[in-house]
Amino acid sequence: MPGWHAATQEFEADGRLLNVGLIQEQHPDRARLYLQWQGIEWPIMIDSLNRLDVNVVPITLLIDENGIIRKRVGRGDTRKIVEEFLAQPAPAAIPGNDAVAGHDPAIWGDAAQRDVVIDALEKRLAANPDDGRAAFELGVLYRRRYDEAGGDPADFERAVARWGRSVAVDPNQYIWRRRIQQYGPRLEKPYPFYDWVPTAREEIRARGEIPAELIAEPGGAEIAQPIRSFDAALPANGEPDPEGKTLRDEAKFVVAHATVVPHRVRPGKSARVHVEFRPRGEQAHWNNEAGGMTLWIDPPDGWQVDRQRVERPNPPEPVSHEPRRIEFEVQVPDGAGSVQLPVYALYYVCLGEKGACLYRRQDFGVAVTVAP
Repeated sequence: MPGWHAATQEFEADGRLLNVGLIQEQHPDRARLYLQWQGIEWPIMIDSLNRLDVNVVPITLLIDENGIIRKRVGRGDTRKIVEEFLAQPAPAAIPGNDAVAGHDPAIWGDAAQRDVVIDALEKRLAANPDDGRAAFELGVLYRRRYDEAGGDPADFERAVARWGRSVAVDPNQYIWRRRIQQYGPRLEKPYPFYDWVPTAREEIRARGEIPAELIAEPGGAEIAQPIRSFDAALPANGEPDPEGKTLRDEAKFVVAHATVVPHRVRPGKSARVHVEFRPRGEQAHWNNEAGGMTLWIDPPDGWQVDRQRVERPNPPEPVSHEPRRIEFEVQVPDGAGSVQLPVYALYYVCLGEKGACLYRRQDFGVAVTVAP
């Protein structure tokens, strides 16, 4: 995009060309931040549902005054390509071509309308399990709902499951596959998707500007560097509660939810596990003046994890109520079946506004589904 922008600025300046970006991003606000960073002021159209049905990006489409695609451009001399396009005679107007597209509730609707679309797509997918497009769109909508304030963490798991079904139908659809790669293990990543975000913000602020806000901050999987081989790491500090003496969070003041990406893992492959912890309603909040959160993973024989003990530091404020997320990766041994991966978390949680602050342990299993 920056290269095309630099090569076509002259044509934009004299009014002969209008550049419009069309992106298939799950999070279009990240594209807004990128354009601000690069100093590109194009209008941007959002196609998170991939209604254009492209298999790979980027592509360049040359469109005339009537909205007719005249040419799809690959690599080449950008300036020459644009000059040849602009030299073509102006096309005649097409009668009735000024109609406005209908309102799509999946894209522009409110939460209630979107939920109606989700229900309709689920019924469509149930009637035709090989409907990859329905599965992909469901994944997009579930993830969008998850990213909203107070979203249900189970929606992230639903999104991953639906994207997995879409890729199973068409493994060559890059846009569909990228959704899983975005949140999946490092062995499956072609490149780090959003590692540019910190640099962009720093350089934008250095120019005296305020960086565009993001609805959802890129997580660890989205900025992780790809790897070529799985590296299992031994814990530097040992198991935090080997004898299980810490009192359990029996009342579940903190609710834990795990999502495994991909939803089904083949033997010999790896997955990334996203564990989310949320204080329950208004009953509880984090005590940040004590120690941070610790996660311990106890993989079965033959299974490996990249981090068996994970430490999560506290934010600077004394108390907070935000969801806390920890990620780790697991490798499935050859010949393995599905398991409940034993995990426990240790954390400080406070009850009510002025209630007691407790140190608690929560044990749970992460369901890893192994594909036959």
